[in-house]
Amino acid sequence: MQLKIMPKKKRLSAGRVPLILFLCQMISALEVPLDLVQPPTITQQSPKDYIIDPRENIVIQCEAKGKPPPSFSWTRNGTHFDIDKDPLVTMKTGSGTLIINIMSEGKAETYEGVYQCTARNERGAAISNNIVIRPSRSPLWTKEKLEPMILQNGQPLVLPCRPPIGLPPAIIFWMDNSFQRLPQSERVSQGLNGDLYFSNVLPEDTREDYICYARFNHTQTIQQKQPISVKVISVDELNDTLAANLSDTEFYSAKSSRERPPTFLTPEGNASRKEELRGNVLSLECIAEGLPTPIIYWIKEDGILPVNRTFYQNFKKTLQITHVSEADSGNYQCIAKNPLGAIHHTISVTVKAAPYWIVAPQNLVLSPGEDGSLICRANGNPKPRISWLTNGVPIEIAPDDPSRKIDGDTIIFSNVQERSSAVYQCNASNEYGYLLANAFVNVLAEPPRILTSANTLYQVIANRPALLDCAFFGSPLPTIEWFKGAKGRALHEDIYILHENGTLEIPVAQKDSTGTYTCVARNKLGMAKNEVHLEIKDPTRIIKQPEYAIVQRGSTVSFECKVKHDHTLIPTVMWLKDNGELPSDERFTVDKDHLVVTDVDDRDGGTYTCVANTTLDKVSASAVLSVVDVPNPPIDLELTNQLDKSVQLTWTPGDDNNSPITKFIIEYEDTMHEAGLWHHQAEVSGTQTTAQLKLSPYVNYSFRVTAVNNIGQSLPSEASEQYFTKAAEPDKNPTEVEGLGSEPDNLVITWKPLNGFESNGPGLQYKVSWRQKDGDDEWTSVLVANVSKYIVSGTPTFVPYLIKVQALNDVGFAPEPAEVMGHSGEDLPMVAPGNVHVNVINSTLAEVHWDPVPLKSIRGLLQGYRIYYWKAQSSSRRDKRHIEKKILTFQGNKTHGMLPGLEPFSHYALNVRVVNGKGEGPASPDRVFHTPEGVPSAPSSLKIMNPSLDSLTLEWDPPSHPNGILTEYTLKYQPINSTHELGPLLDLKIPANKTRWILKDLNFSTRYKFYFYAHTSAGPGSHITEEAITTMDAGKMAMASRQVDIATQGWFIGLMCAVALLILILLIVCFIRRNKGGKYPVKEKEDAHADPEIQPMKEDDGTFGEYRLLSFVSSASF
Repeated sequence: MQLKIMPKKKRLSAGRVPLILFLCQMISALEVPLDLVQPPTITQQSPKDYIIDPRENIVIQCEAKGKPPPSFSWTRNGTHFDIDKDPLVTMKTGSGTLIINIMSEGKAETYEGVYQCTARNERGAAISNNIVIRPSRSPLWTKEKLEPMILQNGQPLVLPCRPPIGLPPAIIFWMDNSFQRLPQSERVSQGLNGDLYFSNVLPEDTREDYICYARFNHTQTIQQKQPISVKVISVDELNDTLAANLSDTEFYSAKSSRERPPTFLTPEGNASRKEELRGNVLSLECIAEGLPTPIIYWIKEDGILPVNRTFYQNFKKTLQITHVSEADSGNYQCIAKNPLGAIHHTISVTVKAAPYWIVAPQNLVLSPGEDGSLICRANGNPKPRISWLTNGVPIEIAPDDPSRKIDGDTIIFSNVQERSSAVYQCNASNEYGYLLANAFVNVLAEPPRILTSANTLYQVIANRPALLDCAFFGSPLPTIEWFKGAKGRALHEDIYILHENGTLEIPVAQKDSTGTYTCVARNKLGMAKNEVHLEIKDPTRIIKQPEYAIVQRGSTVSFECKVKHDHTLIPTVMWLKDNGELPSDERFTVDKDHLVVTDVDDRDGGTYTCVANTTLDKVSASAVLSVVDVPNPPIDLELTNQLDKSVQLTWTPGDDNNSPITKFIIEYEDTMHEAGLWHHQAEVSGTQTTAQLKLSPYVNYSFRVTAVNNIGQSLPSEASEQYFTKAAEPDKNPTEVEGLGSEPDNLVITWKPLNGFESNGPGLQYKVSWRQKDGDDEWTSVLVANVSKYIVSGTPTFVPYLIKVQALNDVGFAPEPAEVMGHSGEDLPMVAPGNVHVNVINSTLAEVHWDPVPLKSIRGLLQGYRIYYWKAQSSSRRDKRHIEKKILTFQGNKTHGMLPGLEPFSHYALNVRVVNGKGEGPASPDRVFHTPEGVPSAPSSLKIMNPSLDSLTLEWDPPSHPNGILTEYTLKYQPINSTHELGPLLDLKIPANKTRWILKDLNFSTRYKFYFYAHTSAGPGSHITEEAITTMDAGKMAMASRQVDIATQGWFIGLMCAVALLILILLIVCFIRRNKGGKYPVKEKEDAHADPEIQPMKEDDGTFGEYRLLSFVSSASF
């Protein structure tokens, strides 16, 4: 089945548009094979407007092809140019290119003119464009005398450049004598004509070297204008200068430097016109003067500015629209505005168009007797005129051809013959330019031929389009068929697409698309065919892509890129940075899957791309590396709006190092009071660059600013200029005012003095005032120097006083201070607490009660009561000895307290004293009390000695703390077998007066565990444990066996059997008890005999005081 040609597609996906454009280019480039007769075709020529370098030879290009090879000729300024008569002109062999040798002799100006090349053979003649040859020019500035310019501060100024007219036009820029570009801004800028405009001048504009430079790129030369001197002076200086040099009229016509609304320096008037050609860049300019400097805005009347083609230059004074079209015509308005007013200027824009192609004529190959046409359609503004030529001659005067007919922009051919072959030229022209196109008509009779190489192998990635080429030629035009496989299976339209150039397209190639394809071309003169082969490969994929990274300067970053590919393809993986090669730096290392960058710095930030290439496809994946760090310090600190108690601080942020600044910290230094010490002043958001700061009087301020981002804090900026504020009275008084007496007859008034920053002025002093709170006395006041304490003498003991301390300096007083209550000095209390009695609660705890003392007798601030208590000696001992007294303090006005931690069965004595800020009062009479018996501590030691076959000897020491009268000892013991299991527990009571005991009737060679504790009337105390083993006397056993062989005695055998049975029963009982989770019986008894006096105390409610120990030597008599 033949696959039909499909010249049109109903719809195209976005992904196929580039493919179809490519195919269209192939169709338009369809050419006659060079081995066939054909008219000439121009293949290369110099540009229409050809500016040459007069220092080099002139080369005018003209290349063409044809069969037979064409010959070349030239015209110059419309007449034949005989190159043989000019020894400086030669033509390249086999080419029409002219070489004019002006380097040895001759001048470029001699060869200025309009040149045109003609390529001719027996089938026709093709012509080139008109090539206009002009040598480049870079003329010098004319000599001129420039007078110095003297202006008043704030006036507008225009410095003219007016460069010489060169070819091509010069590029203009302004520099100084040091070849440094002059800074430009919204106030100062260069216009499109090269002049330098000042919206208003400032004293900093004064200089003698304003120089305009013109750079001629074609000749690589720079020309310089004479320097211009500008001096900006104040009003008074200007009046003196003008009065000496100008007439009255000239003097008063000087424009005022006061603030004024905008006026335009260029363009002039309210409206102007601008014409631009289609496809060019439209540049509109408005520059205004005014004070303050005006801001420029742009709008299009009855329309909007094109979003993607609109750009602003020169601080928005220039509006540029790229690739303009007729739709961009209209009125554009620039508006200049400052706080005093606004003006506008309307520019009417008209877009004209040089001719441009709609349909350019294409070469036409016909067989004898066929019909065809050449179409030449162009547009422009104004509409271009279409004219035809044949073989370089206007068609009106060319030899007649009955096979052609002219219909405006179309030539129609019918029943052509071989003599109809020719080259036709279409010329479309208007006042802005022209288009010239050559298209031949070649009448041939040729059988089909396929131009694609036989057995070409195509390799295509799966799921992508496959294009199998079948370039062909024939006249008449052959039809194309495609077949797949050895059996010649025809291809169907629903899967495949056949393009007019013979290419077979498989829109989505799959693995089963692999195979051999045959292309067949037929016309009435014959048939040709060709086989090609198609292989489908797996796509290359990046299965692990690099990821976005944010790293701090100096750290290491790694990007990963893992690639999967067809096993028959060899991939190459490379890394790019910002679409260029990686830096040649040892910090960058690449292994199989990773790119690692160490010691990252700011230059490393950017986009890193992993590119995986095979011979068939290329995939890439990118990740951005952001190198962050703390910000750079702010710069350009400036103080404005300087008032007595405020100032405005402005600054310029430093580089944020890719991490946005979140806040600025402002600090100040008081160079007069605390030089070198910086204090926090304020914080503002990271978007602010201005802060209004509150100031204190009489401070010499310097400020600095620190920037903060998420990485950290910048270094501080350089300090601002100093600003000294005027003195004023203090606005605050001292803090922490207190009044406490150090002696019974004084009042010590203290305060925290103001620092130098808070003094607000020189001569800082304090007015200290006091009076008794409960009396009618007047305030007593004294002035003291800058100190922090004043002592009032001769006061009554512990009397409340009202106190105030007020700051003052040489300017005046601070606000009235607040009153503070204090007390004069305290004295020791005079009275001891009365009615002291003790209630013993248990053997370790007692409660003490007392009556409070009268408040007047305290003579100070009551702090609490203090109990001294100690163990008393027996009445039989009256010698001096070391007595340890304990102290418990009870805060506040308590009348009872608990004494914990007492020793049982002891005699104690105590007394109570009242405490104030000065110290303790007299002690109350001693009270004696006794603690009852308690349980004893464990025996001090337990030793087991003299082990024998059936007995052990126990020795012990009594408890170190009997806590009463011992009544007896209890010994509990039990055997332990080889598996550490415990046997039955036995107990034994021992009299209290014993310290040694022989335990008999024990089993031989048996380990026993002992538990030993003492008793008082209060119960048993803690136990002490020990283990021991009885022995076996081998000598005695051997002697007994010699005397009587008891092993042969019947009674012994019966006894052994009974013992074995008993042991078996015991083992069964133990096993049962163990499975029930039995415990040591002693442990059970310990759990059951908890000390009833050891109970948890309630939370401290003040009943238990604060402990102190007091050791002293006392002569005790009880």
